Amino acid sequence: MKTEVAIIGGGPSGLLLSQLLNRAGVSTVILERASRDRVLSRIRAGVLEAGTVDMLHAAGVGARVAAEGITHHGCYLTDDDLMVHINFAELTGKTVTVYGQTEVTADLYAAQDAMGARIVHGVEDVILNDVDSAAPYVEYTVDGDRRRLDCSYIAGCDGFHGVSRNTIPENRRRMFERVYPFGWLGLLSRTPPAHPELIYANSANGFALASMRNATLSRYYVQVPLSDRVEDWSDARFWDKLRSCLPADVSAGLTTGPSIEKSIAPLRSFVSEPLRWGRLFLVGDAAHIVPPTGAKGLNLAVSDVFYLHEALADAVRHGRTAGIDAYSERALTRIWKAMRFSWQMTTMLHQFEGEDGFAAQMRKATLRHLSQSETARRELAENYIGLPF
Repeated sequence: MKTEVAIIGGGPSGLLLSQLLNRAGVSTVILERASRDRVLSRIRAGVLEAGTVDMLHAAGVGARVAAEGITHHGCYLTDDDLMVHINFAELTGKTVTVYGQTEVTADLYAAQDAMGARIVHGVEDVILNDVDSAAPYVEYTVDGDRRRLDCSYIAGCDGFHGVSRNTIPENRRRMFERVYPFGWLGLLSRTPPAHPELIYANSANGFALASMRNATLSRYYVQVPLSDRVEDWSDARFWDKLRSCLPADVSAGLTTGPSIEKSIAPLRSFVSEPLRWGRLFLVGDAAHIVPPTGAKGLNLAVSDVFYLHEALADAVRHGRTAGIDAYSERALTRIWKAMRFSWQMTTMLHQFEGEDGFAAQMRKATLRHLSQSETARRELAENYIGLPF
């Protein structure tokens, strides 16, 4: 089999890249390890930056997010004493949209099917060959058969544990990582949200986030030690913990119910440089991981796709390589800005094991500064709604 761009990984970044490239007249093949049902069952981010929504419209998959997405004009940051509103619309003129990553993925699958794009599921033992040559190719196994895909370029959209990043020689990679000593325990429930906008709570009892997927589907998180297991947390224990972290008036109106899904996500900040090796390009979680505190994971992958789809289309259709030559540097400039913001939010909102009283006072002082300074609120809002591509 032959194609112009081989895409390793069929999550939202791989699907969006394929969608944009095919609309630009560039052929693709997506190779995905999991089944489609498995990909669509992943519970992930639900806050889309304004630029991400624009990209979905540009890809021809914006109709449902426009109809069903929930526009948020701001969010709240709280501790035990203050509840500070960050009004995105007033401070930046832009908003964010709550729309689940699962729904984005479903929309992209539907669009890819409609255009007859080639997506191969159940792929195993992927090897990327000759990526530093003019004729790279991919070997893989599906249904017990060993197959080969010849291509002009390879996009590694296969996540943190995929093969793409490790194909770059170890002595040519630089990796930067900060592993946080806690995780987020998330619960999904068919209940109305605790509040019309997201609440990031930094309380004496720990961090919590009150979020939602829609008007009847809520997503909540609490900070837990990495040693905890999902089995340690009954629904009742989770709701009690959440109530103890949220402001009293919000907690009093909280509607609880049986969990649909519970999971624990460890938090890390990670960047691997460069994003290009020969004709291989890294996209999304293959190159970088951000803690979810700043709602940047999916959005940062979309900005990678923005830079890469333009560069690949220019290279394939016109033979111009300036875009692919600049891809790594352009993408990394934005990645590190988002990394800084996510790290800042994580530090500001979480308790760290073994910390002293000074750290807690610094968190309180930061929130008070936000409550009193429009400049500080604007800086946070500009980063939250998404820096320009």
